[in-house]
Amino acid sequence: MAVYTEVSDEDLETFVAEYDIGDVQSCKGIAEGVENSNYLLSTERGNFILTLYEKRVDPADLPFFLGLMDHLAAKDFPCPTPIHGRDGKALRHLCGKPAALISFLSGLWPKRVAPEHCKGVGGAAAKMHIAADGFKLTRKNGLDRATWQGLFLQTKERANEIETGLAAKIEAELNFLDNNWPAKLPSGIIHADLFPDNVFFHHNDLSGVIDFYFACNGSFAYEIAICLNAWCFEDDGGFNVTKAANLIDGYNAVRPLTPAEIAALPLLARGSALRFLLTRLYDLLNHPEGALVNPKDPLEYLKKLKFHQSAKGPGAYGLGKP
Repeated sequence: MAVYTEVSDEDLETFVAEYDIGDVQSCKGIAEGVENSNYLLSTERGNFILTLYEKRVDPADLPFFLGLMDHLAAKDFPCPTPIHGRDGKALRHLCGKPAALISFLSGLWPKRVAPEHCKGVGGAAAKMHIAADGFKLTRKNGLDRATWQGLFLQTKERANEIETGLAAKIEAELNFLDNNWPAKLPSGIIHADLFPDNVFFHHNDLSGVIDFYFACNGSFAYEIAICLNAWCFEDDGGFNVTKAANLIDGYNAVRPLTPAEIAALPLLARGSALRFLLTRLYDLLNHPEGALVNPKDPLEYLKKLKFHQSAKGPGAYGLGKP
């Protein structure tokens, strides 16, 4: 989450008047994340998240995102729900940009990830994959393997400003993944951004999942690969195989991975690491001046990529023998 667009008091009051949520009491920008402008809005009826969708989000995708949250909530999956205005619509405009109000989800995201958190997020990923079945809209992954080459071309000339030789390392990995990417894995709708700051807990019990603005159709095992990168590395860059085993155990308890999915995990983890390396690199090199946003370090994902490149098989992630 972040703030790129400032909202005046007058515009905010006009916007909120379209809902049955009472008068505005406070509205504070949220400085985390990199995609949209987000505010914590308090009214007489409670707390809400106000999101203005910025240029990276295709307005045509918004019915998918908002509809998916409604669908998952109806299946008792713990996630925020879009607030519908008096006219029944959840999607509207504010300051010339698409905007929506989302219910506020209680809980805290884990600042220090424990194995119990990993087990919880694994189980939540599987529950979402099952709950999303039957949702009638589809969305192509806007940051799938087919788009990585384009991101590389947009960052290639300046990549070596971040680390000497970075461009060549990225290009070599792109070529490898193009030639080895697994196909025909079980698939459906995935969250595609299950990072710790998008998963809330009460103590060690998962209370909900937020931020569905990367959700798309994709392979379920790729979701797990993203989670391995997001949850199972320590601050010093070391991979915690206990956390990985807990994450996969949590997933398997709800929806067991197939042998083909397990075999594909090392490659999928490499692809996931490269995807976040590329998007972080692009965001760092194109950081807008004055934005209330904290760009993230792309080299963190270069280190993770190197681990996955060295993995000999699924055993490196706590599955069977190393």
